[in-house]
Amino acid sequence: MRTARSKVTRAVAALACAAAVLVPLRAAAASDGRAQDWRLTGKGQVSGELKLNNEGALTLAARHGSTTVLRPSSLGIRTAETDFSKGLRFAGRSDRKVHETYPTTTGRRTHHTSDAAESTFTFRKDGRTLKVVIRVSADGLAYRYVLPDKGTVTVLGESTEYAVPPSADSFLLPYDNGRQDYESAHDHGTVADAEAGDYGYPSLFHIGSSWMLIEEADLNSSYGGSRLTLDSATDRFKLTLPDPAEVSGPGLTTPWRTMVIGDLATVTESDLPTDLAAPSKVADTSWIKPGKAAWSWWSDGQSPTSLDAQKKFVDFAAREGWEYILVDSGWSDSWVPELTAYAKEKGVGVWLWARWQTIDAQSERDRLFPLWKSWGVAGLKIDFLESDGQDRMRWYDAVFKDSARHKLMLNFHGATIPRGQERTWPQLMSTEAVKGAEGTRPKPGRQPFPAAHYTTLPFTRNLIGPMDFTPVTFTGVRPTSDAAELALSVVYESGVQHFADSVESYESRPLELKFLNQVPTVWDETKLVDGDPGDRAVLARRSGDTWYLGAITSGAARTLDEPLSFLGKGGWRIEVWKDGPDGKVVTETQEVTAASRLKVDVPKNGGYAAKLTKTG
Repeated sequence: MRTARSKVTRAVAALACAAAVLVPLRAAAASDGRAQDWRLTGKGQVSGELKLNNEGALTLAARHGSTTVLRPSSLGIRTAETDFSKGLRFAGRSDRKVHETYPTTTGRRTHHTSDAAESTFTFRKDGRTLKVVIRVSADGLAYRYVLPDKGTVTVLGESTEYAVPPSADSFLLPYDNGRQDYESAHDHGTVADAEAGDYGYPSLFHIGSSWMLIEEADLNSSYGGSRLTLDSATDRFKLTLPDPAEVSGPGLTTPWRTMVIGDLATVTESDLPTDLAAPSKVADTSWIKPGKAAWSWWSDGQSPTSLDAQKKFVDFAAREGWEYILVDSGWSDSWVPELTAYAKEKGVGVWLWARWQTIDAQSERDRLFPLWKSWGVAGLKIDFLESDGQDRMRWYDAVFKDSARHKLMLNFHGATIPRGQERTWPQLMSTEAVKGAEGTRPKPGRQPFPAAHYTTLPFTRNLIGPMDFTPVTFTGVRPTSDAAELALSVVYESGVQHFADSVESYESRPLELKFLNQVPTVWDETKLVDGDPGDRAVLARRSGDTWYLGAITSGAARTLDEPLSFLGKGGWRIEVWKDGPDGKVVTETQEVTAASRLKVDVPKNGGYAAKLTKTG
């Protein structure tokens, strides 16, 4: 992993806007009357510039205060009928303000407010229409293409590109074209030093004192999931589609091309992916219940074949107050109904593994979903999807619809990344799409992941949706200290959090188990206390009146000295789970206020977990 870092610093000027509107910067007529230029502004420091040049080609640039985070970058889309990357003529613009409040069942918070300025720019070419819809908010800028003409639309490609400054520090995820499963570690270095090739979302960039996360949102069956391709000759990222052609009709609306922009706290706490997603399609969400799950496969790959082994994990989950167990590949329909009945008596729900090909056809889902539900199954872990293609996106949409109808929660593995679907389909509890703890199972010759991998994920993969890393595996091959491993239960967000170690491992660590039994998986608020991707992440998450802290580091031992200014008024009691001198977790308790600072000595690749309760 490259470790070069940009040391460029720039002053960020304040850009105040009284109203969230988009206004023309200028309309400079060229000899053919084609060239125009618009300034895009909203509340906050994010701004953009949309330009139509003399050849009728569109570019978009973006700034955060006085810092250019995106140089002029091409826009456009090519269909079988029309190339909308050039020869465009401006035909009009309409503006509106967006204000929405909405709930989700998972995420950095469960109640959201979205405020943005939206403008729709209409262009014409050869009797056909292209609309470019642009939103500017305090935490970013996003745009999408709309082809409103009637009839089937066959998209051959996009001209979309992202011209990030070459000096920008970058965290890029190498994209595996074979598996398409996003299970790599990020490359870290400047854009100029990055290798040419394909990269998966999200991509994180540090430009001066500003940060930008590039992703896409609101993907559905009308399109395939895109990726970025870096052209080393130009240092520009081009958007690449997974299929030779994307077919939709009548008309087409693409996913949002999304840039979360701001300081690191703004980017880390942003809800932009779900703000841009379609509203929930599930009216009654009372059956959707996030929670903690015991997962036997990680510690014993043969355990899913055994009813007795699964009952052992049910008993453990019931004793500790965990909501679920996950039965992975190898279960038998001859005993799963007995298991679910046994678990129900103890107040434990059962998730069931399934290969996606088993439920590929509508007839298979019509038969199996109600059958599994009749057994008492709470949710499905669906595996080996390994595609971003449009045909697979049609499958996702069908599974979302059918699982909602039969009240089955979902967790996808070997899958594409979430793109805001947890708002549209709130039964989506988690998605893998990460180099997770499955790769830390003990076996001869296995090497631990780089510690920087753990401290990069809170600022990359986990920012685009729930992440099933399956954390807190004390017996795994890992670089983390025990306290840092425990802290992953807070640092990594997932609607269903699978704690993957054995019953014996957890029971031999009563202090750590005490924390795991208390930590929620649903959050009312999330704050970045401190962080530097690849080096450290300190996150505070609130559930009701209780705050939880998770801190992880990569590299040398140090003292973490963090403010507690996120706390409310009055006194608080903090209990800290940290690494003791012998490497074992110890606890300490102290009284604090919002004016206090928390100082904790952590070892190499160390961290801590903490719980804060109000005392007055």
